[in-house]
Amino acid sequence: MKPLLLLVLLSSSFAVLANDPKNEWHNTTLSDATIKKIQESRFEYKKCVDSEMQKPEYRSADVRTGAEQIVKQCEPVLGKMRTVYAEEKVPDTIIDRHMKQLRLQTTRTVIQNLMFAAAAREAGQTK
Repeated sequence: MKPLLLLVLLSSSFAVLANDPKNEWHNTTLSDATIKKIQESRFEYKKCVDSEMQKPEYRSADVRTGAEQIVKQCEPVLGKMRTVYAEEKVPDTIIDRHMKQLRLQTTRTVIQNLMFAAAAREAGQTK
């Protein structure tokens, strides 16, 4: 009888954790104007990163250091996207997750581009 009671208590405790409202996905609706603002701020962020990558001081720097500096230089531009999300009352965890994802994708792309440029310089294809 005791093992049965223990099994019932354990299974009910897992059910309680599964219904935790913090862990549930609540669909949010963003207006078309908000989505457009987010897309515009993402475009501005990518444009900032591209313009930073064109600067000559990153050509001689280490690839990872250069990528870190480029991403840091454009961080204020990315802050505008956070503001748009916050104005629409999107939960902070979702905002943080999206910002982290965007930073990681951008950093990977920057590192890849800087590595290609460094390899081309070493091969003598560009100056």
